[in-house]
Amino acid sequence: MNEELRKLPSVDELLRSEVFAPYVREYGRELAVEAAREAIDRARRKILAGESCPPTEEIAREAITILSEKFAPSIFPVINATGVIIHTNLGRAPLSAEARAAMEAVARGYCNLEFDLKQGRRGSRYVHAEELLTKLTGAEAALVVNNDAGAVLLILSALARGREVIISRSQLVEIGGGFRIPDVMRQSGAILVEVGTTNRTYLRDYEEAITENTALILRAHRSNFRLTGFIHDVPLSELVELAHRHGLYLMDDLGSGALLDTSRYGLSHEPMVQESLAAGADVVCFSGDKLLGGPQAGIIVGKKEIIERLKKFPLTRALRVDKITLAGLQATLLHYLKGEAEQKIPVWRMISAEPVELKRRAQRWARRLRQAGIRAQVIEGFSAVGGGSLPGETLPTWLLALQLPSPDAIARALRNYNPPIIARIEEDLLLFDPRTVFPEEEETLLRGIEEAISQKAS
Repeated sequence: MNEELRKLPSVDELLRSEVFAPYVREYGRELAVEAAREAIDRARRKILAGESCPPTEEIAREAITILSEKFAPSIFPVINATGVIIHTNLGRAPLSAEARAAMEAVARGYCNLEFDLKQGRRGSRYVHAEELLTKLTGAEAALVVNNDAGAVLLILSALARGREVIISRSQLVEIGGGFRIPDVMRQSGAILVEVGTTNRTYLRDYEEAITENTALILRAHRSNFRLTGFIHDVPLSELVELAHRHGLYLMDDLGSGALLDTSRYGLSHEPMVQESLAAGADVVCFSGDKLLGGPQAGIIVGKKEIIERLKKFPLTRALRVDKITLAGLQATLLHYLKGEAEQKIPVWRMISAEPVELKRRAQRWARRLRQAGIRAQVIEGFSAVGGGSLPGETLPTWLLALQLPSPDAIARALRNYNPPIIARIEEDLLLFDPRTVFPEEEETLLRGIEEAISQKAS
């Protein structure tokens, strides 16, 4: 054992080795030394467990692995072949080329984030997206914060702290990650008053709950689940009339925030921001990175006096967005104003993709893989909108289906590919949906499949 321990290379030997030296230059000496020491320690433990000393090259490669695992960026692009368009775990909405370019442009150097170029003095970051949002939605004013949960927290904190907020019991939703509407309301200092039952709530339930301490009525769109069967909800217009008759605000949390009519694409109608405002809602909030198809943001639109009040509220500074988000959001909103959202915004391009074109792409993939000796077929299937939008709704698609002895092992190998490829498994078939794969990703996808299956076979 002592003889084997003496074979271990020193840290300096490892740093100078042909295999490891390039990584010393890339990562710097300090990180390289840390990785080298850990790799040598691992080799020492193997020897103490009765194994032979690994070759120096093997220890060097172990140090390289340690460097890449510990000190390389942990967030990077993946190929989404799941067919889930707004995939929460994969970063939600991909951005348009114009949005990405706008974000890169302001990130490169300085910009006029809070500088009025006409007046030559300090300006406000809030002006950059406000005009576009008011023009698109018909709102009097708008404000952008970091996400929709932040928007809800801000509105309730500013308008209802210490006062009652009435909401239907059926709308006390959990929005993912364990965060629940009642928790957000509690954090804001508002007093939750739930009315109705899980499946049926009537106008009289709201009216009977109104007291002198009531601040507003909140409608929260059930964007991530659906109630069916023996149910009843109060139309927004009736809630607006009730709230205003009693001098209360009507707040509408739409969540997914559609600006286009989803029913045009064979889906159920998702409540639109414009419709909510037209019905008389005083303040509406929604996400920027769901059906809007932009960067993560919480967007608040509504009456000018409310928005101005929110802008001055201290919590707003803690929730404000940066220049990069505003630049990407502006570019995304411009697609809607130009009437090109369906062509330019990836989310809407994917939603509107024709099944015949999806079939053509899947068939092309299958032909390529069959030439490599892989059992590939094309089958009918369904894509999902995802992202807490249109729960239970699907879009018809065509899938590349691979019948493999161990689909889980190949799926795991694809997740470890560079870039990682994320597919789905159903009925022992490994499935790839072209709807969520960008054309420029196709060659990488197919090469990754070929390599993963080839390595498994060898």
